[in-house]
Parts: sequence; C-alpha cells; structure tokens
Amino acid sequence: MILYPNAKINLGLNVLRKREDGYHDLSSVFYPLKKVFDILEILPSIEYSFISTGISIPTDNNICEKAFQILKSEFKIPNIRIFLHKRIPVGAGLGGGSSDASFLLIGLNHLFNLGLDKEQLKLYAAQLGSDCPFFIENTPQYVEGRGDHISPVTLDLSNYNIRIINTNINISTFEAYQLVKPSLSGQDLKQLITNNITTWRGNLKNDFELSIFNKYPVIARAKEKLYKEGAIYASMTGSGSVVYGIFK
Repeated sequence: MILYPNAKINLGLNVLRKREDGYHDLSSVFYPLKKVFDILEILPSIEYSFISTGISIPTDNNICEKAFQILKSEFKIPNIRIFLHKRIPVGAGLGGGSSDASFLLIGLNHLFNLGLDKEQLKLYAAQLGSDCPFFIENTPQYVEGRGDHISPVTLDLSNYNIRIINTNINISTFEAYQLVKPSLSGQDLKQLITNNITTWRGNLKNDFELSIFNKYPVIARAKEKLYKEGAIYASMTGSGSVVYGIFK
C-alpha cells in the first residue's frame, strides 16, 4: 500500500495560555497542503523494519514506529515494512511527521481490515501528537485546546496558488514555546477566516512570529519577499520555519 501524507499550513495561530500538564492552549485554522507530500509504503513482513530516504529525520523519536506499536498492542496484526521517502521539510511547521504517523494509522486500518472509523482513529492519533488528529480528517479545521480538539470550517483556497519558502532552519517545538509569550487577547479566528482574503493581512496573525522573527530575521525577510512578489496574504506556518504566500 502506497500513501501520500501531505503537509498543512496554519491560517492564524493564537497561543493562549500554558496548561498545568505542560502543554499550551491554542487556536488556529489548519489547512491541508496536498501538493506538498511524503511518500509512504506499508507492506506486511516477517520482521518489523523502517527505511527512510530523502530528507533526514531524527532517529531517536520515530513517530511512525509509535503509531504501529499502538495498533499492534491492541490488534492481531503482523509486522510490517515501512518505507518513507521524506519530502516535507522537518522542523518547519508543516506537520510532516504528524501526517506520516496519521496516514500510517489510516493505512494499517485499511490493510488489515481493522474496522476503525475516523473518530476511533483520531483517538489513537491524539496519543501520538497534538497535530495528528487533524490529518485523519485532512480537511480545513478549526483547532483548539492543545491541538486535539478540531471542528470543520468552510474554506476553499483551490483557486489560489500557495507557495512556500523553506528557510532551512530547524526550529524545535520546545524552542518555539520557550520563546513565545501566551496571550488571552487572541483573534477571533472563526470570524476572521470567513472574511475576504484581502482583509487577512494585518489581521490574521501567528503569535510565534514576533519571537521567532527576532531570533531568526531571515524568516521575516522570507515573508516580506512573498509580499513583494504579490502575495495577498503571507505568514509563517506553525512554530516555523517555513513561510507561505497565497497568490491569485
């Protein structure tokens, strides 16, 4: 079975407060970026194996292996061979690792006829990471809590061209949250996202940008470059370091 786990972008991102469990409450709109994707192959195997090519990924925190072990612990499924060709930049705010793991859950469900519906898959995905449940739906979603509470939003950007600039800076989630200052005076993203896209600039904001741009000015310059080239709206996605621009 071959799957194509895609990236996502954040349309606005509010970091609201730090929770007692160490996570942060946030709000954002996640939008799937299906033209930016990895390639994932899953095959039944006598022994478990994981092979990765393309962009290098950390070897000490294999989220795909975690996804497999979660289902294997509850279902009688054989070992598998995972082949991942990594194309989505790592540590870039595009959710590539979360997408890989969630697509693996979806693939195992189909390959071994586990009979799990989307809600059940999202519960397993939530055990892997905050962004993972989004990729089970893989449609525009309003995201709350630590990222695990999602609800659909009506948004279609298919008539626009979305371009990304990879600044090749790997920003860990831990680093980004150490720098950001939470604020409860966030945007009403549900309302802003329904407004004409021409109103987003200056109104739809990513709370990580201020601190990340101060530390890594090259990312700020990449965003400005997109506006100079005619973007209707540009932003850093997630906690960085990729920026995107939405063009006519």
